[in-house]
Amino acid sequence: MIKHIFFDLDRTLWDFETNSHETLLELCNNYNLKKKGILDYEEFINTYKIHNEKLWDLYRVDAISQKDLRRERFQRTLADFGINDFNLSEKIGEDYIIICPRKNKLYPFAIEILDYLKEKYILHIITNGFDKTQHTKLKHANLTPYFNQIITSEKTGVKKPNPAIFNHALNLAKSTKEESVYIGDDLVVDILACQNFGMKGIYFNPEKKEHKENVAFEISCLSQIKERL
Repeated sequence: MIKHIFFDLDRTLWDFETNSHETLLELCNNYNLKKKGILDYEEFINTYKIHNEKLWDLYRVDAISQKDLRRERFQRTLADFGINDFNLSEKIGEDYIIICPRKNKLYPFAIEILDYLKEKYILHIITNGFDKTQHTKLKHANLTPYFNQIITSEKTGVKKPNPAIFNHALNLAKSTKEESVYIGDDLVVDILACQNFGMKGIYFNPEKKEHKENVAFEISCLSQIKERL
């Protein structure tokens, strides 16, 4: 019955945390932030993550723009360390967008499972990331050839968990809910959203976070997809 597999990208195939952490350390060194009074780069990165997550929550509900998100996450982080420099935060924000998507760390078994699935199904991406950024990630991680349709929220005009993005994806893929499965790491934005839409979901939960939601299928390693598909 299943013919099409839809994947999330960040934190599902592409190892966002590792790639982002490497980029942030690189930027701290490139801008010599220790000379500006930031002595603990790990503390800086942890502070950034807090601001980034809050701003992404606002972006998902269209409360801020893409441009504001990219700049403000660094502006707020620097301000917490007593640095109020608009130009610096803008430059770091621009460099982050250039450097990070070119990192290519993937989750274990990502390539192996894609090689396995591509022989049996048509594969696609549905992501809330920025269109150009996500295509850059796919290219540099050698993932682009695996996917037929790459659906980004920026290009579609709606973001997960809005059911419209899943409907749009099915139309592009020429698929139906019954013929499709969605695999993602975010319990609410990915899995509950696709299940509420009527599409089967596989919850990728590598940290084995506890929850009380009714999830049909849950895995902690991508290799376990073989047990389901």
